[in-house]
Amino acid sequence: MPRRRPSSDRLLGDERGSAALEFIVGGVILLVPIVYLIVTLGIIQSHALGVEAASRHVARAVASAESVQDADARAAAVLDSLVREYEIDADTLAVDVSCVGRPTECPGAGETVRVTVAASVPLPLVPPVLGLDEATRVGVESSSVQKVSRYWSDG
Repeated sequence: MPRRRPSSDRLLGDERGSAALEFIVGGVILLVPIVYLIVTLGIIQSHALGVEAASRHVARAVASAESVQDADARAAAVLDSLVREYEIDADTLAVDVSCVGRPTECPGAGETVRVTVAASVPLPLVPPVLGLDEATRVGVESSSVQKVSRYWSDG
């Protein structure tokens, strides 16, 4: 077995300067995905809160309206406000207003109105190459119900 020379022992034990480099490389490799995940989850949560607020407020606006035209105007105003506030892409927003129970005029006196709002959230930093920006969207949806007053009149 060959004997080590004292100079080679000194070189094998010398690790000065490598800890900083390891920390920087390891930190970047771990930090970048964590920051991306935090930003992405924040955007998705913001859109989820916006969609939930939209369904709740549109249901209230429709239920408290005095006519179908008033309900449509109130719903449009509420949606415009929430799209601006939560920075939701209006092109991806889908709103469905329906009545629970009897298939009569919707909305009508004494009916229960169900409002479902859905949107898709684009992930940050995804390029519009080969349709990746469309394939990586996350869907969020919310549904709310509200009872219309039995004294509601259309007209």
